[in-house]
Amino acid sequence: MGWYRVGRSQQNCNEEVIKMSAREFPDDVYEESCSRLPVPKREDLPEAAKEHYDYLHDPEGGTYAGIRGPGCIRLHSPELLVRGIPVSRYVRYEAEIPVDVRELAILVTGRAFDSQFEWTAHEPAALMAGVPKPTLDIIRDRKATEGLPEAHDVIITLGRRLWEERKTVPKDLYKRAIELWGPRMLVDILWLMGNYAWTASMIATFDIQVPLQKEPLLPAP
Repeated sequence: MGWYRVGRSQQNCNEEVIKMSAREFPDDVYEESCSRLPVPKREDLPEAAKEHYDYLHDPEGGTYAGIRGPGCIRLHSPELLVRGIPVSRYVRYEAEIPVDVRELAILVTGRAFDSQFEWTAHEPAALMAGVPKPTLDIIRDRKATEGLPEAHDVIITLGRRLWEERKTVPKDLYKRAIELWGPRMLVDILWLMGNYAWTASMIATFDIQVPLQKEPLLPAP
């Protein structure tokens, strides 16, 4: 599921970039990390963070971006990284949030922040989870949600209320959400969305770019 595979020769990588993209990175963005921060040296990291460094470099590791993305940024705060991994892993994979709801929660949050990197990473994941493309278009183009399945309608409406309108969730929307997921899972969903809002803030601050060999999927702002 990664966007690239470690171990390709630099020549092959450059040829692929030339073929697939006419984009260029801003002059303050490192090519290796796709962000304003360089990839830290493995030997400079504490032992607990080295494991994550190796995971990000593993082409079979299962990350969307490997070292080219938010994972690299987190390596610059190793203690925060090590403390945060279990929580991030829990809300994404162990909280039993339905995979379609999970990906929609991530996408509606990313869209609220116009996060090109988040959207381009997670649109394919949502499609793999069985979310219909027209549903993704509703989020992408900020269209009405009428006619969607209840869970899809609620998660999109909730995300928009929180991240775009930034207002208290009304009683009727809260009632629909709590009836769908119950208190524990609703708390987990909100934590997941907050985690991706934080990620969007890192993407914006460190100007994390979609890798050149990947086509951006959000319309230009």
